Amino acid sequence: MRFSFHTLDVFTTEVFAGNPLAVVLDAQALDDVQMQKIAAEFNLSETVFVLPPDDEANTAKLRIFTPARELAFAGHPTVGTAILLADLFGIKDEVRLEEGVGLVPVTLAAREQGMYAQFSAAVMPEPWTNVPSDKKIAKALSLKDHQLGCGTHRASVFNPGNHPVLYVPLKDRATLKDAKISIGDWPELGAAGAFLAYLYCEGEPGSGVDYHARAFAPLSGIAEDPATGSAAAGFPGPLLSYEGPWEGVRAWVIMQGEDMGRASRIELEADAARGGLQAVRVGGHAVKVSSGKLDL
Repeated sequence: MRFSFHTLDVFTTEVFAGNPLAVVLDAQALDDVQMQKIAAEFNLSETVFVLPPDDEANTAKLRIFTPARELAFAGHPTVGTAILLADLFGIKDEVRLEEGVGLVPVTLAAREQGMYAQFSAAVMPEPWTNVPSDKKIAKALSLKDHQLGCGTHRASVFNPGNHPVLYVPLKDRATLKDAKISIGDWPELGAAGAFLAYLYCEGEPGSGVDYHARAFAPLSGIAEDPATGSAAAGFPGPLLSYEGPWEGVRAWVIMQGEDMGRASRIELEADAARGGLQAVRVGGHAVKVSSGKLDL
């Protein structure tokens, strides 16, 4: 069997930046085992398999795999696949993607830098109460307890729809850069750290960047992720918890992957009313890098 694939760099307008993504088209003849083996062969943060939609009103159905497991939802695969399908099929306004978490609509806009895609989260981030102690988190990240915390922010756990994310605010940009996985201490994080730890600090005033972030997912086969759109989609959870409720729309720019040489720009918006989140949107660009065939 032969399958067409493309690779893209997502959350960037330049090749060899952002988060690499592989997309395999017309993948309905592949079974679960084959998909997982292909994802392990690409060895990128995620590989997407595009299938016909269950509902003809939608554009496509996606299955998303890390090198180690399948995900119900992921951000950079959603953005990258939407931009790829728009390019391949001449779609101008909206792509509707069926994912494990539900229907994910993606709006498209032609910008000067290229096509821009913004997805609307299918679910709002849900808080978890079982948060590891600062001591355990600091050890797992090779840091000291006093380096955790950012303003009023403290460590928290929210599920953006695919798995729980451990959100870890850090003192400053230098601390964020110094953090590294201590794999022997990682199991101490329990369920909260089993999937992803999302580290963040505030950007410099006037820089145009609200937050810098890094993401570690060693138990999913990802030592570090250059851009994590799903974690960004859950980020309004901590923001609402520690900065207080707001009314209307707020927007942030998050830079991730900088310490990997894969700078990624993620644009985040959240609507809130009556003390709760009403909608979350995550957007970015993507550029095509390669195309080819898989012979299986």
